[in-house]
Amino acid sequence: MKIESIKIGIVGLGYVGLPLAVAFAEKYSVVGFDVNIDRIKQLKSTHDSTGEVSSSELNGLDSLTFCSDPCDLASCNFFIVTVPTPVDSDNKPDLTPLKLASESLGGVIRDGDFVVYESTVYPGVTEEICIPILEDLSGLVLNKSLFCGYSPERINPGDKENKLQNIKKVTSGSNSYAALVIDELYSSIIAAGTHLAPSIRVAETAKVVENTQRDLNIALMNELAVICDHVGINTSDVINAASTKWNFHQYRPGLVGGHCIGVDPYYLTYKAELEGYIPDVILAGRKINDGMAKYVADRFVGRMSQHYSQKVDGKVLVLGFTFKENCPDIRNTKVYDLVKELEQSKLNVHVYDAQVTGKDSALLDISFINEINPHSYDGIVIAVPHRDIVEWGIDKIRSFGRRDCFVFDLKAAFASHLVDDQL
Repeated sequence: MKIESIKIGIVGLGYVGLPLAVAFAEKYSVVGFDVNIDRIKQLKSTHDSTGEVSSSELNGLDSLTFCSDPCDLASCNFFIVTVPTPVDSDNKPDLTPLKLASESLGGVIRDGDFVVYESTVYPGVTEEICIPILEDLSGLVLNKSLFCGYSPERINPGDKENKLQNIKKVTSGSNSYAALVIDELYSSIIAAGTHLAPSIRVAETAKVVENTQRDLNIALMNELAVICDHVGINTSDVINAASTKWNFHQYRPGLVGGHCIGVDPYYLTYKAELEGYIPDVILAGRKINDGMAKYVADRFVGRMSQHYSQKVDGKVLVLGFTFKENCPDIRNTKVYDLVKELEQSKLNVHVYDAQVTGKDSALLDISFINEINPHSYDGIVIAVPHRDIVEWGIDKIRSFGRRDCFVFDLKAAFASHLVDDQL
């Protein structure tokens, strides 16, 4: 297949799929598909609620169209799947969106077409689960009439500097021909270049390892924060001192949520356990990070009680709710767990986050507020230091509290002497 003749269909238009569709539409004809009809209406009106793509970027892209009917993908010959791959309540991989996307494509792909998966999976999913669905529903045969590949997404939501085109892309294919075509296509839009992996399984594993490594490094810093608390020293001071060595990697403690770092390690541990191996180190990191919301809540409640010489009403303000800074995504945010833990301690908790829409906040059993009344709170938790919250400055943040309000800075957004405690 010559890349000049390629028409691309993107399946899934979230944080990964939409930026990819826009980037490809600069050079190719692209059809963006999503099962969420409201999302399609939104994008057709040139609005992206994720904040990853601006209206100006969506405006005037005649080569990009949006649809919610998989039949509208029939004119495409190169498909890229970017649907979510979450975990269930038992932290087991939920491949339902991936299977449904494969079923939809099985009804439209034709002889000679390409299907590339970008969704995070454990090694083997593309070849053992997705491709058989494509073959069964289309009647096509892998590497004869159907060509496939895997190219893990590396989108960092809310990051305006490290964007799609500036991050090296790992590619792979079901045979040498597929690998070369896929790599050439991605190379045409990725300024940072590509890395052609020797197999689909290598590319799949590389993806889960990237986020597993981050998860473990953060777990180490979270454990350090607990140790420093027992010893009576400031964690940030320790990290800043250690960072003066050239080969020290500067990670910070905090809550680990979202749909990548807090999820991807479970895909790797699931596969390892299927193979009869218990990945103790990875699971230990997950246990530490999943337990941090309770640790922070207990520490906050204890320190706030010590802070006051008399009983207070226990009214608390939590600043920031999304799973990370400068991003509106609330999926798997551990701030939810933190709020629930604080409420278990009989505290009256209000949450402020300008990034969270009214529609999203209405789905949660949490007291969101749109305006903060001054001198109203006994305690304040700076949970997610969005840009607007940091720009307020510590004096304005303290003004939301009553006299001598207790301020806990979870991610050390401010100097330690400006707050009462920080992780």
